[in-house]
Amino acid sequence: MTDIFLGLGSNTQKHTHLCNGLDALAETFGQLRISSVYESLPVGFDGRNFYNLVVAARTSLSLSEVSQRLKQIEDDNGRLRDGPKFSPRTLDIDILTYGELTGSHQGIELPRDEILYNAFVLQPLAELAPEQTLPGSQRTYAQLWAEYDKSKQQLWPVSFIWRGRNLCGAIAVP
Repeated sequence: MTDIFLGLGSNTQKHTHLCNGLDALAETFGQLRISSVYESLPVGFDGRNFYNLVVAARTSLSLSEVSQRLKQIEDDNGRLRDGPKFSPRTLDIDILTYGELTGSHQGIELPRDEILYNAFVLQPLAELAPEQTLPGSQRTYAQLWAEYDKSKQQLWPVSFIWRGRNLCGAIAVP
């Protein structure tokens, strides 16, 4: 079994698409650990604010199988792939880490570089796994978050109900 971290985001019908995504991830991976949900301004374009969160799971699927499954979940939620890179999203699911893999694997760069650049990824990671080190690094997510220039991106936790639970504060969901 391989430990993975996934980043989820939406700024179009946010609650609906994130709930659908979490349902599909729970069906695919079983038990999930889920960060708080954070709201942030869009990065790279003007538009509606995003909701973002990080999910931890364990899988026996290969990296390519995980990637294919995540793309299918995005597509099932109306993800359009022919638009600009920085644009509104119904559902975006990124593989942040896959075990301890580093470098390019099957066209996927691991760990995902936005971990170090986007508060909406790093803060939820630090919340879920503060003492875990970023693959290829000697620094924990808590250390990386403590060193992050928080003036670069504003984000704030939001109340978000999924399966009757408020995802405010990291939780484990069977």
